[in-house]
Amino acid sequence: MQIKSSKGPGQSALTRRQILMGGAALGMSATYTVRVAAQTYPSQNILLVVPFTPGGSTDILARLLGQRLEGSLKYPVIVESRPGAGGSVGVGSVARAAADGHTLVMGHIGTFAVNPELYPKLPYDPMKSFEPVSGIASVHNMLVVHPDVPAKTLQELIDYAKQNPGKLNYASGGIGSAAHIAAVALCDRASISMTHVPYRGTAPAVTDLLGGRVQLTFTGAPNLLQHVEAGTMRALAVSGSSRLKSAPNVPTVAESGFPGFEASQWYGILVPAGTPKAVVERLNTEIRTAMAAPEIAERLSLEGAEVWTNTSAEFRDHIAKEMVRWGDLVKRTGIKPE
Repeated sequence: MQIKSSKGPGQSALTRRQILMGGAALGMSATYTVRVAAQTYPSQNILLVVPFTPGGSTDILARLLGQRLEGSLKYPVIVESRPGAGGSVGVGSVARAAADGHTLVMGHIGTFAVNPELYPKLPYDPMKSFEPVSGIASVHNMLVVHPDVPAKTLQELIDYAKQNPGKLNYASGGIGSAAHIAAVALCDRASISMTHVPYRGTAPAVTDLLGGRVQLTFTGAPNLLQHVEAGTMRALAVSGSSRLKSAPNVPTVAESGFPGFEASQWYGILVPAGTPKAVVERLNTEIRTAMAAPEIAERLSLEGAEVWTNTSAEFRDHIAKEMVRWGDLVKRTGIKPE
């Protein structure tokens, strides 16, 4: 069906011209707005929320990154710990913050890949409440035991666990933490049972391991290397696909009899959903530049970590895949929150 216009040819042409010009103006306005957002950001101090207690790998990496960003963004980056409910309290607070790029959260395998399956009523949606900015680092978990444990290799530990059911207690930074999930994955693969002792953060878990109140932990290497070097803990394996440069004599779990095993932690920066794309891109550029500094890579390597940056889209895709992977482990093993 054809609709006839009551306007003359000149009027039709003028209307089309006006529409085209109006559309072009809107496009130019949007482009201008994006440019202004990028040029005026930041305009105040930046808050970087760590959803765990101070002293763990998340806190260490946040402070390292914050120091670098202060130099390039020209505004203070305030690192603030907001622990609780496996990191959900801190992450949820950022989900509700203004979407202007001045409030960031240090994302983590636990808060973005494990908690969605572990906690049925999270105060945030990992895929809808945030704009991923970039990953910053991956950290190998290191399996360490108290010197009193009669095991010098991973296989000896597994044999001991099978011969002494219920005798081994392992510490973690909390239910659903990276240390908890890594240990569950190992127990699932090796068909052994150990008792989980959750703490309110990695630091107190490590303290109790040093005191012999628990027998082992499988947490981020940066928290453990100094104790391994001092001989107050014994390292049996690392969870990555390769050995650590800082601990070359410690084998991977994969080469210790469990091919394909990998349970490393990852960390990255996210901002509330709705943050202007230009701000996300600016932050992505600044983060990747900061983490590309040779001294950063060297320092992370010494602490058992490695630089891991990517685009916003790549980071989002990684989170989605990790949610499937670790969510399946939570369901299969029946992990429950306190």
